[in-house]
Amino acid sequence: MPRTSRLLIPDQATVYHVMSRTALEGLPLGDAEKDYLTTLIKQLSRLYFTEVLGFCCMGNHFHLLVRMLPEDNFSDAELQQRHELFFGEEKRFSEGHIPFYRLKERIGDRQNM
Repeated sequence: MPRTSRLLIPDQATVYHVMSRTALEGLPLGDAEKDYLTTLIKQLSRLYFTEVLGFCCMGNHFHLLVRMLPEDNFSDAELQQRHELFFGEEKRFSEGHIPFYRLKERIGDRQNM
């Protein structure tokens, strides 16, 4: 049975509860793995237009509550700034590349899905 379509309100941030769990026996996520996952979520939230509202990492699963901001709510300058903070200044977008990046990458919540 297909899932129900997401309810999206144009120009509004959308909140998602993300959960991932493993079927493996025991506790596959040790302290090092939990630290890595936490660091990765912090890093990626700087690049993508998200707000992490809550996070819980357990031995065999995690929960993430995240607010996705609509793509149309941020300027090209904001996109450039976040991209440079994540990848470094040497990875600046070339002239005219940002519209292509907006089409190719999912950097915020697309309202037309």
